[in-house]
Amino acid sequence: MIRFNPDFLENFLAVVRKYMQLRGGLTQKDLSEMMNVGISTMSRFLNLKTSNVDEQLVANIIATLQIPLHEIIDGVEEESTETFKRLVQFYKDQRSSDASPEASTTEQPETIRKTQATINVGGKKQHMSFGEKTMPQAQTKTDISIREKLETLSPRQKAYLTDFLNLDGNDRDLIVDLGDAIFRYYRQRNVEF
Repeated sequence: MIRFNPDFLENFLAVVRKYMQLRGGLTQKDLSEMMNVGISTMSRFLNLKTSNVDEQLVANIIATLQIPLHEIIDGVEEESTETFKRLVQFYKDQRSSDASPEASTTEQPETIRKTQATINVGGKKQHMSFGEKTMPQAQTKTDISIREKLETLSPRQKAYLTDFLNLDGNDRDLIVDLGDAIFRYYRQRNVEF
């Protein structure tokens, strides 16, 4: 988890507004469409209606508006700086790969399925949105390679995977055990994923 200074959000939003003007006078709607984020999510974030800083959204905004890191890096706690830089770079790489897709006439187009979930964590309801690329109907999950499966992950899932792979063996085992316990719990309750 990336830690930010207490006054980070206000300073960051000032920089975002500046770069929205520099990039052609973008509106909240324009920015949300560029980032493929809901307009209400963007509006709540830009109007300080959120209780915490969404590091994924911050990194995505930086990559989308091409904000130089030196403009905002002082708001990131020192121990989180490298992780934050990697997250921003991930979104920059994602944007550059989306901008120049490999042309192939034999492949069927992918579809993107989005869903939103409301979860109750510690007595607080939180809304989480998920986007997942699905493979063309001719292929099933068992017919594709691990590389193709990795390509179907959303940016958020890829960032999680990167963090997971950077853990040592014992920490990875702990995460796997926790995930396994969650899956067992939901299977017992007949919840389909």
